[in-house]
Amino acid sequence: MPKIIGIVPARMKASRFPGKPLFPILGRPLVEHVYQRARKFDKFDGLFLATCDQEIAGAAKEFGAPVIMTADTHTRALDRVAEAAGKCGIDLAPDDIVVNVQGDEPMMEPAMIEASYRPLLEDPRADCTLLAMAIRDEETYRDPNALKVVWNLNGDVLYTSRSPIPYCKEFSPELGAVRIYGIFAFRWHFLQTFTNMPESPLELVEACDSNRIMDNGYIQKVAPYPWRKSYSVDSREDAARVETAMKEDPLWGTY
Repeated sequence: MPKIIGIVPARMKASRFPGKPLFPILGRPLVEHVYQRARKFDKFDGLFLATCDQEIAGAAKEFGAPVIMTADTHTRALDRVAEAAGKCGIDLAPDDIVVNVQGDEPMMEPAMIEASYRPLLEDPRADCTLLAMAIRDEETYRDPNALKVVWNLNGDVLYTSRSPIPYCKEFSPELGAVRIYGIFAFRWHFLQTFTNMPESPLELVEACDSNRIMDNGYIQKVAPYPWRKSYSVDSREDAARVETAMKEDPLWGTY
């Protein structure tokens, strides 16, 4: 069994919502919800918060998260994750697994982490994965902040987009549209390869770094996860929606 480490990347200068990681939800910073929920996954060999901001590092110290300080030049979360994984103090073999748990998923649940890396154990061709969840409403389908993904019959990602894909004139849940959920798993050797590749044309057009993988001919597998009520935070309005929904979430109150 490969070693598995988790990295929660966070920075204050998020373009759409500055200061987002420390925005309070039910009295706790957004990023604390993510870390505390990820910590409930008991197969990690290490779980770390990666940031370039002293404000986040200070908050993390208060809620007990080990922090890895990274460069302030990263604009993509995966580049921050790659730097942090190399500095985490754990001797990683090439096929060990690094899981990126995005810091804007405060309603994630621990079972999502194992689901995210399972395709790497099942398919030796796979270089990395992304967690995916069904879209049940048209608002999410049309929302450019919700990244959509399509894949082939082998479960290999074909394309990720902010546009509503696959196309339809009238949305229906039966369409099978799926959004990316912010948990990604990489073989350590490929994460290093990935972060050393230049940004690719489709990555730049869609503002989605998963497209760098397909642009360069590597294989990213879809890791499906059953639908549940769970919202990402891209705006203050999202945070308010999460705060309402989290009151009914079974994990709230367990950390």
